[in-house]
Amino acid sequence: MPETIARFLSEAAPFVPLALKPATPPQSFEAIRTPSVLLSYERDPDWRLAAIASRYPRFTTDRKVAENQNLEWVTPGHPLFEAVRRHIRVKATDSLAKGACFYSLQHASPARVDFYRARVVDGTGQIIHERLFAVVLGESDGPRLAEPGLLGDFQPAPAATTVPEAALMPEATDFLHAEALAAFLDDVRRDRKAEIARIREHVDGSLKELIQRADWEIGRVQEDVEQGLPGAEGRLARAEARHDELTTHRVQRRAVFDREEALSLQAVERLASVLILPHPEREAPEVRNLRQDLETEATAMRMAMAYERENGREPTDVSAKNLGYDITSLDHSSGELRLIEVKGIGGSKGTVLLTPNERRVAEDRRDCYWLYVVTDCDAAPRLQEPRRDPAALAWEKVTKVAHYALSVSAISGGGQ
Repeated sequence: MPETIARFLSEAAPFVPLALKPATPPQSFEAIRTPSVLLSYERDPDWRLAAIASRYPRFTTDRKVAENQNLEWVTPGHPLFEAVRRHIRVKATDSLAKGACFYSLQHASPARVDFYRARVVDGTGQIIHERLFAVVLGESDGPRLAEPGLLGDFQPAPAATTVPEAALMPEATDFLHAEALAAFLDDVRRDRKAEIARIREHVDGSLKELIQRADWEIGRVQEDVEQGLPGAEGRLARAEARHDELTTHRVQRRAVFDREEALSLQAVERLASVLILPHPEREAPEVRNLRQDLETEATAMRMAMAYERENGREPTDVSAKNLGYDITSLDHSSGELRLIEVKGIGGSKGTVLLTPNERRVAEDRRDCYWLYVVTDCDAAPRLQEPRRDPAALAWEKVTKVAHYALSVSAISGGGQ
């Protein structure tokens, strides 16, 4: 994650007037004065963060480095990071409205991907959660949901010379609401209800105790009034006012909790659409073998999942989420986490391919990224020795399809 954030800030330079100079240690930067255009975002009505500093002399995107070197830690949620993100969104608005084209090895016919932003807002107007959704519309099948990171597996392409049918298909908004947004709202509502219940119980219990103490004080002072003690009536008036104040506050807090628990979907809007075209070299002999074979990949996944369980780890299949890896595997005894990319080959020899997205994640998470290659999937599947940090291997860039290839014979070392 620190590497990803550092890359984001570095690559934002053409769009954001923030001069960054890489510093030591890695993921650290020296910056000049914060430009006024970034400072202006703290005046947005929905800005809920601290003020943006006028200068960040030196900062890092790595938490450990920040703690050890006493540096500013810039990460999602930090005012500087969020200002940069907002500025990029503003600068990209026109481009997003125009859309883009990509080539795909896996698509046999054109498709369109619509990207939507949805927010869950509570009764006080506070944004509780925000999420990005992607809906794929194909000419040969109905709409389906996809992870927003799916573009990382495609190759940028020039604008289409002819407009395919997929580009003109109506938005699948009913599908989006039924298959994604309703569940999104339910998930947030469930978590929010549990959170509010915990806070409500604590606050209500505390106020109840204070009110009981106020009742006790009124009773005690009432006895003083009956005995005619000096100043007793004044103390009684103050005790009764305190009791009324606490009672009113309790009613008000209950009303606020009710509003905070009342959630609704708002600001559901399509941010951008992209056109996915079959790669023009998709049927070329040297490219055809690089295309995904679903049956082979399924066999490889079964082998990898079984291997993890046999070695005492708990694997989870995340291959449908376009995260840049197929399995997360956790060793509960040691706390070791593995992000595993699984590749399958029908025969005993061949070439495996990393998409640009997989390559980026492999480089970002070198400490826990693993490559598992299963050969002979067509006969007797065999898992080759797992390789940690596959980014260190000599991958060959396949320029024609913007992927990275590696012969199985080149994979060595690693181990459990």
